[in-house]
Amino acid sequence: WGLLLLAAALGATAAARCPAPCVCDNLRAHVLCLNGSLTAIPDTIPELTRKLDLRGNSFMVIPAGAFLATPYLTHLDLQHCKVERLEEGAFRGLGRLVYLNLASNGIALLYQESLDGLFSLQQLILEGNRIEEIQLGAFGHLASLTVLDLRANALVYLPDMIFQGLQVLRWLRLSHNALHVLGTEAFAALPALRRLSLDHNELQALPGEALARLDGATRLDLGHNPITYVAEEALAMASLRHLFLDHASLQDVAPDAFARSPQLRILDLRENQLQGLPPLAGAGGLVRVSLDGNPLLCSCLLRPFHKWLARARVQAEGACAAPPALRGRSLNSLKSPEMRCSRLRPPPSPTTPPEQPSSAGSRQCPRGCVCSPDFHHGSCENRDLREIPRDFPEDTRLLDLRQNSFRTVPPDAFPGLKELVSLHLQRCSIRELQPGALRGLDSLVYLYLTNNHLSTLAAAAFEGAPQLAYLDLDHNAFTHVPAGTFRLLPNLISLHLQHNTIRELVEGDLAGARGLRWLYLAGNAIRRIAPAALAPTKMLEKLQLEGNHLSEVPTAALRGLPALSELKLSRNPIKHMGDGVFLPVASSLQHLYLDNMGLERISPHAFTGLGPKIRSLYLESNKMSNIPDMSNFTGLEILNLQDVPFHCDCQLLPLHRWINKLNLCIGATCGSPAEAQGLKVKLSTTFQTCPGWGQGEAGETNPYKTKAASKPSKKKRLGKSPAKGFSKSRA
Repeated sequence: WGLLLLAAALGATAAARCPAPCVCDNLRAHVLCLNGSLTAIPDTIPELTRKLDLRGNSFMVIPAGAFLATPYLTHLDLQHCKVERLEEGAFRGLGRLVYLNLASNGIALLYQESLDGLFSLQQLILEGNRIEEIQLGAFGHLASLTVLDLRANALVYLPDMIFQGLQVLRWLRLSHNALHVLGTEAFAALPALRRLSLDHNELQALPGEALARLDGATRLDLGHNPITYVAEEALAMASLRHLFLDHASLQDVAPDAFARSPQLRILDLRENQLQGLPPLAGAGGLVRVSLDGNPLLCSCLLRPFHKWLARARVQAEGACAAPPALRGRSLNSLKSPEMRCSRLRPPPSPTTPPEQPSSAGSRQCPRGCVCSPDFHHGSCENRDLREIPRDFPEDTRLLDLRQNSFRTVPPDAFPGLKELVSLHLQRCSIRELQPGALRGLDSLVYLYLTNNHLSTLAAAAFEGAPQLAYLDLDHNAFTHVPAGTFRLLPNLISLHLQHNTIRELVEGDLAGARGLRWLYLAGNAIRRIAPAALAPTKMLEKLQLEGNHLSEVPTAALRGLPALSELKLSRNPIKHMGDGVFLPVASSLQHLYLDNMGLERISPHAFTGLGPKIRSLYLESNKMSNIPDMSNFTGLEILNLQDVPFHCDCQLLPLHRWINKLNLCIGATCGSPAEAQGLKVKLSTTFQTCPGWGQGEAGETNPYKTKAASKPSKKKRLGKSPAKGFSKSRA
């Protein structure tokens, strides 16, 4: 009886402390605060909570010790919470946590202690952020982690030992980044890894040396990389059984390419540019080779490979593209006499790229600085330096010079640092980068210049740094985009110009930025974007314009952006949205942010062209009383309509019916009439007097009906209904 009374008392305490607008399931110790307007982690969550779901809020920053009041958490979901920064110690105290989901936020950098204290964590999901860099040691405390998901971020480079500490990790997911440089020891600290996903990146050669550290890996995904050639003994993975090199740019594979991977069973080479293959004599364990989608030339040149298939009993999938007499014939159906040569020349063999010379750091560390030879790091952070120090070891790859007072970066400021990849110059009072300032930094990928006093940049400042992919100029003094600056940066992928005072974008501002994918312009004073201002950036995928002074959607400027998948217009004073404003990007747009704009009216045809590709739509905190028909938004995973004063009369009946069938939590509330004010649109009874009410509820065709409405999907990220036993309703 004593235990029962104690349990009842704890349950009553938990119910009393359940914070608004959350719902609490006291029996299962679950708390849901979905799709709300929370800007800070509630401090009244019951202490005994085990599962906490905070999806769809607006936290921006997770401060140190944010969850100290809930030490029993085992599952924490922070998807779609607009998180940009994890402070060091953010999850300290969560020693029981086994699952952490931070997908679809705006995190750009993982600090060394960001994940401190999570020593029981088994799954960490960071998919769909904008992580550009991971500091060494960031995963050092995750000794129990088995799955690490870093898909769809902005990683270009993986330094040596970056995954140190992940002793039991079994699956590392790095797909859909922009990786093109891997340290030779990048995967050295992953003894338990079984599966590595590197597909959809920018690798131009098989990273054999880095992969050789993975003795236990059985599956490797390298598809959708621009790899043209697999050299002899390029892959030495003792346990590898499944290798995917599909949808690459392969033109040739050496006969002994897989000789040092004796367990290889499945080789997927679909959709490449292979006209043929040599006998893969070194791959004695192969069972199947997939060659579908290659321009196979079934001439006498292919006979040795064809005979090897039969001799080794390897199943081949693929069909001839030439000669015409054999076009469409499967490889398995061919006979050697049919494979003839008639004045055909063998295709030229690609030249094996020369090995890059390695350089060893022979110089000592500058006085007052700290250099780590194991990690190839140098740091002079917060040393009150007036000049940039020299004589760092030549093999330095990360140089941290933050919080000094350099004022200017002179020509040739970093001599001998040809291997430097990441340079940190934040908060250094810098007003000028002189021409040639970065000369000699042949390998530089990341340059951080945030919180300085820069107001202009000359293109010549970037001379000699052709690999620069990430340029962070947030929190400076720019009043305009430094036109012409990017002509010497052919590999620029990500440009940050947030929180400056830029007033407009004009034609020519982004000239030369042909490969730009992510453009961040939040928190400026932009009133106008010229129709041709974004024209050079045809590969642009993300455009963030929130917190500016735009009074209309810049429709004309969006033309010619066929890859744009995310557009943020939040916190711009756009009061009216006309017909077809998103038509130029309708075929590619997936995530659209229109919240907190004071939006008063949306034209019935404003969303024309948008449809099944839209995955998330944010319309919260606006002033319109109705929204257009979105019946073709069949792929919705997130829809936020919180703090919109809907007028719940008969004109809103189709929306009411649609919402009733959606498997999403959207937060729509009636603002009028008076008898419905404050009620959920889903629950309002004002619709019961509308013509056709009975037929509609009985199954009348609903113009708002979507796939999301018709059948629940496991993919719906905000679509879980509150479980039985919750103390409040949150429809």
